[in-house]
Amino acid sequence: MKTILIIEDNNDIRESTAEILGLSGFNVLQANNGKAGIDLAFQHKPDLILCDIMMPELDGYGVLYLLGKNPETDAIPFIFLTAKAERIDFRKGMEMGADDYLTKPFDDMELLNAIESRLNKKQKQEAFYSKSLQGLENIANGNSKGAEELKGLIAHRKIRQIKKKQVLYYEGDQPQGLYLILEGAVKTIKMAEDGRELMTGLFKADNYLGINSLLMDDVFTETAEAIEDTTLCLLPKEEVVKLLNKYPEIGQQFIKLLSNNIREKEEQLIELAYKSVRKRLAQVLIRLSKQFADAHEFKISRDELAAMAGMATETVSRTLSDFKEEKLIEKKGSLINILDMNRLIKMKN
Repeated sequence: MKTILIIEDNNDIRESTAEILGLSGFNVLQANNGKAGIDLAFQHKPDLILCDIMMPELDGYGVLYLLGKNPETDAIPFIFLTAKAERIDFRKGMEMGADDYLTKPFDDMELLNAIESRLNKKQKQEAFYSKSLQGLENIANGNSKGAEELKGLIAHRKIRQIKKKQVLYYEGDQPQGLYLILEGAVKTIKMAEDGRELMTGLFKADNYLGINSLLMDDVFTETAEAIEDTTLCLLPKEEVVKLLNKYPEIGQQFIKLLSNNIREKEEQLIELAYKSVRKRLAQVLIRLSKQFADAHEFKISRDELAAMAGMATETVSRTLSDFKEEKLIEKKGSLINILDMNRLIKMKN
């Protein structure tokens, strides 16, 4: 029997929610304030926590923060119950590690579906981590004490699931730490003054997001948005900085990753300034081929290609049609299959 902890200061909401969960076969713990909820969580280690945001003494953000500081409670799935649905509340809660939101009033099925979804996803956590940890061999050669501590740091972090088109963070946000993508894909974008979107990076499984902001101790300079359903974890800023200071070889590897990001952006700027439309789109396809597991076949939308190449979507469509007629690529919907990589590489400006 799974145990659910409800932290809610409204007696009617707390008791009605507890009744629904009890009838559905869950063992239910109740707390009428944040401090009592923290005590119950430390004592019983529930399988999932439902927590109101606006409470006296200790609000929901405080509860989530204190649970996240304790390794025994940090990975417990956490769902906020809130009557507030402004974007800033979603951003703050997700950045702190919340798994989901239920906006009051909610019905029985919304509640049970949210709980079932989070409990099922938690079971997949071990598989995701084992896969990702195998990819850390490139960090400090995978054999040093620093690499082992990095693996340990990642292994104890809660997995987060974000939906396609969901924003992970906005330009100007203060970083909470370093993001590691376990599965899926995230793009970083900047908005031009005329409202056009320029894609500055594409990040896949085993890629880190936010290295430059972390090392410079500055705000995010880009917006990060999922381009497909994505699984990731957040490595707390304080823990990562401590690790970098303790093990210089880890810091050197992150500097290399940052240098590669900078080099790619420099190449992108040169393409935008000096390359023809055909050459720019060819370079984008080549760059994408290096980031996907299958170098010759990948999915990407025309809008995303336009954002990466700095051109209109209509221009991308015409150029892709030309490439298709010239037997450079095959295209079915958003699936692109590169037929002649050599000719794309050698394409004249």
